[in-house]
Amino acid sequence: MNTIWYVIIAVVAIILIAVISMYNGLIRLKNRVEEAWSDIDVQLKRRYDLIPNLVSTVKGYASHERETLESVIEARNKAMNAEQSGDAKDLQQAENQLSGTLKSLFALAESYPDLKANTNFLELQRELSDTENKIQAARRFYNGNVRDFNTKIQVFPNNIIAGMLNFSSKEFFEVEKMEERNNVEVKF
Repeated sequence: MNTIWYVIIAVVAIILIAVISMYNGLIRLKNRVEEAWSDIDVQLKRRYDLIPNLVSTVKGYASHERETLESVIEARNKAMNAEQSGDAKDLQQAENQLSGTLKSLFALAESYPDLKANTNFLELQRELSDTENKIQAARRFYNGNVRDFNTKIQVFPNNIIAGMLNFSSKEFFEVEKMEERNNVEVKF
């Protein structure tokens, strides 16, 4: 009888250690997803700070192209509001719209040779391009962490523990507009 109790205690201890290990793994991955989302936030903040400077530089050269400039500012404000609301879907949609308006701003700059040579514009354009690259990298990092987290909560026996502890799948950061997925046409 004494041996049976030792076996039962050992089995319970092994199960308890396994559950604790699974829980800690889920928490670790959840924190990585949150960290990755925070990285996206940092880069978006940088983008939001650069856009007004870029627009004001362009305004000096292209004052009659007010519609394009206003649409960039409007898209920036929508993206900032979506970020503050915390809704991932709204943020994705607003960010995709902002990316589209930034493309039109750079196309507008192509029409003004003096603007393209302006050092302030070139510096801001380079910074914004660098920020866009960092945003893309942060999105890839986030999506990789979301993939790992979702996989972890869906595989057996983690799915049992995840279900009991209310862990739910995270959404990927995706490009929604089909034109964003199309090739960019370059004309000379």
